[in-house]
Amino acid sequence: MSTSTCSTELRVLLAISKIIDQALDLESALESILKILSDTMSMRRATVTLYDPQSGRLAISTSYGLSDQEKQRGVYRMDEGITGIVFRTARPYVVPDISLEPLFLDKTGTRRISQERISFVGVPILLHGSPIGVMNVDRVFTGQEQLDADTEFLTVVATLISQFLSLNEKVKNREAALKQENTSLKYQIAKENHGPYIVGKSQSMLEVEQYVAKVAITKATVLLLGESGTGKTLIGRIIHELSDRKTHPFIKVNCAAIPENLLEAELFGYEKGAFTGANSAKPGRFEDAHLGTIFLDEIGELPLTLQSKLLRVLQEREFERIGSNKTRKVDVRIISATNRDLDHLVGQGLFREDLFYRLNVFPVHVPSVRERKEDIPRLLNHFQKEMEREYGRSLTLTTDALNLLLAYEWPGNVRELENLVERLVILTDDKAVEADLIRGFLTQEIHRPAAARPMHEQPVQPDQCQPLKETERKEVLAALKRNAWIQYKAARELNLTPRQMGYRVRKFNLEELIAKGRVEHRRQQP
Repeated sequence: MSTSTCSTELRVLLAISKIIDQALDLESALESILKILSDTMSMRRATVTLYDPQSGRLAISTSYGLSDQEKQRGVYRMDEGITGIVFRTARPYVVPDISLEPLFLDKTGTRRISQERISFVGVPILLHGSPIGVMNVDRVFTGQEQLDADTEFLTVVATLISQFLSLNEKVKNREAALKQENTSLKYQIAKENHGPYIVGKSQSMLEVEQYVAKVAITKATVLLLGESGTGKTLIGRIIHELSDRKTHPFIKVNCAAIPENLLEAELFGYEKGAFTGANSAKPGRFEDAHLGTIFLDEIGELPLTLQSKLLRVLQEREFERIGSNKTRKVDVRIISATNRDLDHLVGQGLFREDLFYRLNVFPVHVPSVRERKEDIPRLLNHFQKEMEREYGRSLTLTTDALNLLLAYEWPGNVRELENLVERLVILTDDKAVEADLIRGFLTQEIHRPAAARPMHEQPVQPDQCQPLKETERKEVLAALKRNAWIQYKAARELNLTPRQMGYRVRKFNLEELIAKGRVEHRRQQP
């Protein structure tokens, strides 16, 4: 090797070593290295191809001299082409003339019109003795001796690149650990300053807390699953507060509480004159949530007509207002919640399968109170303190009263427990609450001890006997009967929207009763 060649290589290595301060911007650092090789040593179309453990393939990570389209074509199986051979064997591979080498695939399509005799050099990128990628370069053929020298030199460069990759990975892991630690600290501060936090130390709630801490610092879409009243909205708020979006809006939308004909306008907004009464343009809730989080409660009630629009927002982060052709972009994190079995709804054709999978990126099951009864004392203590701040009164429970609450199934979950504590604080005037007072607010079948039940009575499953649910069902049925089984009239009497009424009809399986009631009503008409 000539003195001038050695001098050039030393200058190149010195220039590469100075790039190490760019290691945190890995792509920029690797591009700089490949540019130096091209400009200083006439090594063309240099690429760094890295192994992707998710796909199990080798893909061009960084290149110099290739277009984006050519770069995207550079994907190889482990048993494919020279790149695959270099990776599998962890040894360099030299092709003096690519036109005579059948293993040379030219997947990028960059050498097809070249009239020169092109040589190709590939060397493995090793970390702790194991291959993590391959570096390839083209050379105009200048003799075997020069190719051997290039191979030795590129092996040294590949070692430097592996150190760049290792340093970058260590920094990323450290950043992830610091983010996790920061999330835990923010959560503790929130608890100490009466911010949103999870009450309970049962195993199931500790798991929820762990999931929340892990997903909050990511951009992942979250689906919260659980019965009504379990605190899904609170969990959504905590995820937002622990994320990088906490300084931006947290927008809540209940998909079951808004009539179907108004829900699209509520979510996506409308332009002036889009429909009767649209006297001015109005942004939707997605625009309101820009850079923040939108919480879509009761997502299972979203009409099929709007599901495709929501899917587009999830995929493309874009939509149009009603009455407009202008496409609007939003940066929004979506957290959704439901008490319904979305998988079952998909099977019934009531919920889009593709939307379900988009929403179900990170599902979190929020357990019912009956699944974590050991948390009831903590929940009671939490709500007692809240009500003491609100009303200036304390609440004391006798042992029998506490035992009664521990035995209760809590069909309304945390929401029902909170409402009961508030009611007791209002009624008791700082007197110790006896079990008899509480018993009046609970259904007898629920709180009666099992030993006191007749032998022929079996304990009723929580989802089969819910006193509030049964009371609500009877009220809906009575309203339907009074209004000739016409749903919208019954809804108006109960101060519900037609959509909310439809939800209750499905919830209580009243479709057949309504059909029979209408037939009977027509028979009775003169």
